[in-house]
This record gives sequence, structure tokens and C-alpha cells, in this order.
Amino acid sequence: MTGEVLTRADISGDQDVFAVRRLGRRIAELVGMESQDQIRMATALSEIGREVLASGAEGHVTFSLAEDRLVVTVEYGDGQSLRPSEGLTLAGRLVDEVSLAAEEGRVTLVKRVPGHRRSLTVADVRAGLAPLAPATALDELREQNKELARTLEQVLRLNAELAETNQGVMALYNQLSAELEETNRGVVALYAELDEKSSQLRSAAEARQRFWANVSHELRMPLTSIIGLVRLMVGAGGEPLTEEQEHQVNLIGGSAETLLVLVGELLDLAKAESGRLDPEPSVVDVVAVAEALRGTLHTAVRSEGVGLVIDVSPEVGEMLVDEVMLTRILRNLLSNALKFTQEGEVRLSAEVDPEMAEVVFTISDTGVGIPEELLERVFEEFFQVPGPLQLKAKGTGLGLPYARRLAEALGGDLELSSTQGEGTTVTLRVPHRMASPEIGHVLVADDDAGFRALARRLLFGFAAVVDEAADGYEALERMREHVPDVALVDLFMPRLDGAALRQRMAEDESLREVPVVTVSGALDEQESAHLSLSKHGLRRDRLLETIREAVAARRGGGADD
Repeated sequence: MTGEVLTRADISGDQDVFAVRRLGRRIAELVGMESQDQIRMATALSEIGREVLASGAEGHVTFSLAEDRLVVTVEYGDGQSLRPSEGLTLAGRLVDEVSLAAEEGRVTLVKRVPGHRRSLTVADVRAGLAPLAPATALDELREQNKELARTLEQVLRLNAELAETNQGVMALYNQLSAELEETNRGVVALYAELDEKSSQLRSAAEARQRFWANVSHELRMPLTSIIGLVRLMVGAGGEPLTEEQEHQVNLIGGSAETLLVLVGELLDLAKAESGRLDPEPSVVDVVAVAEALRGTLHTAVRSEGVGLVIDVSPEVGEMLVDEVMLTRILRNLLSNALKFTQEGEVRLSAEVDPEMAEVVFTISDTGVGIPEELLERVFEEFFQVPGPLQLKAKGTGLGLPYARRLAEALGGDLELSSTQGEGTTVTLRVPHRMASPEIGHVLVADDDAGFRALARRLLFGFAAVVDEAADGYEALERMREHVPDVALVDLFMPRLDGAALRQRMAEDESLREVPVVTVSGALDEQESAHLSLSKHGLRRDRLLETIREAVAARRGGGADD
């Protein structure tokens, strides 16, 4: 690196080392370096000078100014005598760059010049060096003592500032600790309040379920008796009735049968909420079920201009499902569609979704439709969409909630879309399975209720029992009550996350052998690792394959990750 030469000096003895040190510091001062950088440059030069003398050579020092850098070149006689040493290493720490060209007998030191002094000319520096008197060892020692005293003063001042800063940091730490402790107490109190509220809500829900179940059960017997007596009165062998009497008795019987259906729906809803609505699957011919519904509902068509169309794909064939539940769902949906359709058609179609391994039933109509703001409210119990047809069509507001509960009990899902004045489409998805369950008991631990419902659907038929938990603590409680065959655990859950839950399981002798598959919404599908799954685009085949791997790894003595 070349530049304009400022001055030169020779090194042939200890006195010259002192002179070069002083010269280097003065030049560093003139080019605008801070005091500490001046000392660093001077010390680096004295170290190189001592190394040159220690090697038995003499040196020639050239100071140059190259744009934004001060360059000092030390040339010495014997090209082979100077090698990388402790002095060179120290010099390298003090300046920006040190390079040794041993074969050429040259050492180069480089130090950057501050930006605000880069306009300094070579003539200015030379003029500043002119009054510099020759230095003696005593002069240099005095100068170094002054530098040491100044440095010590700076160290003492920095220590005082550091002590003051530490006091401030400790005060802030104590304040933050107190605030954090207060916040933690508030959080603990909030969790306790939430637990109490949750307990109260569970108690209220259980009381409501018991009420529905008890009332429904108590009503069934008298209603059944009324229906039986009506049949005796109007059937063969009964006393002859006048036409008006027979009409009145038939009205009583019809009302009793309607009430009995309502009571049955209430009882099933109570069972569904308490988790006691257990399907009894059998091999079902879907075409036969659909045709039976066509025959049953033929009389429910309110207008001659309305057609009831059945379209079942041959791929559906037979499926393993609770026939009674499936029939009730479809009958409810078709009855609703026929009630609110005055012209056009009501269509029931069924086809297989191979990717999700589900049968998709679609009930569409050309009826009055449902306003967009009421699409979710129709699944509330006893809610009915207001309108002129509602006054004519008898109903309780339990049809859709009841159908959705039954769909969930089958491991399926029920969705609704509608355009007011154009019609409504209801989609029922039910797992399409023909084999016995591979896994006995799966626990799904996830705070996302939507994902738990999806997992239940995907696992239907694969697992005999699918249990759910909304966080890590609830998952631990459920697992200790009934140890699952495999656990599907979300990484990010409130109160106790997935990683902490797995640690608790590892510490529990009864749970440490339970295979675990982790799921996360933070992963992309491509980032899914061994025994870890992304929630995005999760497919049934991928989920089942991963569960099988987890179970096989645990049985083979491997560790999941």
C-alpha cells in the first residue's frame, strides 16, 4: 500500500526505538487520531522496533499518508531474521492491519484516519513535525508515565460510571422483578377464576344435560302409551267411532308421535353433549338407504312442482357406519329442504372423496335460502329462521343442531352454505371405512377445537376411541385416567405446551412409553419431520402413516423425535 511520504527514521539502537515511538504518536495526533489510538500506534511501533533489534538487524521506518489510512513501513536488513512473534501479535491487536513480508524484510502497519481529518495535507503534517525535538530515554519514560496516569484516571472514571450504571440496572431489575411477581400473582388469580368459571359452566352444562335426559326419558313412556291407545281405538277390534271422533283421535296420535320424535331428539342431544352417543357401526348399503328415504319422504313434498332426486355414485357402494344415525341425519336434512322449497328440486347426492377417505353427502335445494348473517345461528338449538314459510312449516329448531351432533358422533362434519332466494346446500362428510380399527385409544391434545374436530374425522375408523384435551394439563389428567395407545400433541398450547407435556410424560412411569406424534401450525407441509406433522393441508393417509411409525418405533425400542 503506497502513499505520500511524511517522514523517515532509522532504528539502530534502543534510543531510536524511543524516538520512533514518539514520532509515531505525534504523527497519529497530527492526522486526527484519538488519544487511545495515538498510544496504540506508538506502542505497536515500539514492539516492532524491539523485534527488529532483537533479531540483530537494523531498521528503516517510513511514515506515509494514503487517502484514509496512515501506513508505516519498517524495512530491516536480514530478510530471514524476523518471524511471526509475540511482538508482532501484540502489534496486530493495536492497529487495523499488520503484514509481514519476511522474505523481503518488511513489516507494514496500517491505521485508519478519522473521517473528519482526511482532508489533511502532507504539508500540514510535515509542518507539525518540524518543532519535534530529539527524544531521550528519560523523556520517553516521563511521557509514558504521563500516559499511564491519564489512562489510570480514565479507568477510575469508567469504574465509577460502571458502578453507577450497575446501581441503576439493579434498581431497574428489582422494579421489574416486583412488577413481574405482581403480574404473576394476577395471572395465577385469573387462572384460578377461569378454572372456577369453567367448573361452573361444566356443572351448568351437566345439569342441563341431566334435565334434558330425565325429562325426555319421563316423557317417552306416557307418549308411547298415548300412541298405543290411539292405535287401539282406530285399529281393528276397537269400538266404532264416528268420522269426527276418528279424525280427532288421529290428531291426538299425530301430535303424540311428533312429541315422541322431539323427545327422542332431545335425549340424543343430551347424550351427544355428554359424550355418550356411541355409534354402532354395521355394513350399510348407501343406495338402499337413499331409496328408502325417497319412499318415506315422498309424501312430504309440499308442491307438485318440486322433485326429489337421488344420485348416489357407484363408488360409494357399502360402508361401515351406524345406519340409524346416518338415516336420521339425511332424513332431517331432506325434510328441512322439502319444507322450504316450493318449486324446483331437492337433490341428495353421494360420492367418495379418495384423498380424505370420506363419503360426501350433498343435500341441495332451490328453496327460500337463509340470510348470510344467520348461517351459523341455524345450528343453535331451538332457533328458527323467521319468514312466512316458517309459520306454515312445523318445526322445533332442533333439526340442524341434532344432525350436526350425529355427524360429529360418526366422526364426520356438517357444513352449510346458502343464498337467500336461491337455495341451500348442506354437505355431510362421513369417514368411508370397511376395516376394523387398528388403534384402540388416541388422545388429541390441542387448544384448537377446529383441529380436534378434523383429527377426530381423520381418525374415525382407524381408532376405536378418540379422546380430546384442550391443553397440556387436561391431557395429563385424561391420560392418567385412561392411558392412550398414542397421543397427538400440539406444540403450542396454553398453560402447558407440547414440549412441557412430553417432559411430564417422560417423568411419569405410566406414560413414558406412550408414542407421541407432534403437530404444529407453525410448520409448512414440506417442513414436517419424523413423527411431526404440519396442520396445514393435513391428509388422512399422512396422519395414519405417521401414527403407525410412532407405534412401531415405540414397540421396537426406538425413540421418537
